[in-house]
Amino acid sequence: MKRLRTKSCILMLGCMAGSLIMAGAASATSIQVTDSSGQAVQDAVVYAELVGSPQITKSATAEIQQKDKKFMPFVTVIQTGTSVSFPNNDTVRHHAYSFSPAKPFELKLYSGKPAAPVIFDKAGTVVVGCNIHDQMVAYIQIVDTPYFAKTDASGTARLPTIPAGKYVLKTWHPKQPASAQVQEQNIQIDSNGPNLTVKLNYKAG
Repeated sequence: MKRLRTKSCILMLGCMAGSLIMAGAASATSIQVTDSSGQAVQDAVVYAELVGSPQITKSATAEIQQKDKKFMPFVTVIQTGTSVSFPNNDTVRHHAYSFSPAKPFELKLYSGKPAAPVIFDKAGTVVVGCNIHDQMVAYIQIVDTPYFAKTDASGTARLPTIPAGKYVLKTWHPKQPASAQVQEQNIQIDSNGPNLTVKLNYKAG
């Protein structure tokens, strides 16, 4: 009888702990991004940084391919520490490079897949170009948080499940003026993932 009571207590404590964990987690957060006129903005980068949290670095991989003399995707968002490969799927050779302070690099004239990826170990914006084809441009936004997303054609970004807490929500788009700062707002995440709207200070067109 005593053993049964002990087991019951353990089960009850386990259930209570599970309930506390569930209460501390939030559902996915949906962000609607518009321009200054209220039009939906595609390819806007949205990310949430926990207030007072140290930098988070994580090893991950991503890919930006070159096809039809374009970088695809046009905008990529990654976490600090991510390795990015730049496969050339065209029948012509490309020369990918960047002079951006966050990560200057150069992949000299090549076809196929470079021998090694590029590791982006510093937060910031990286503009990628091709030294052979001037029309080829891509943007990489490197962030110090795992909670990030990019807006779709409807201007909607869906952040992954975020633990409850106080965050700074940051929004960036490559077509904003070069002098514009990353747009910020304070948000509170609780057990119900909020649906938020962000209006950028530029007009799409």
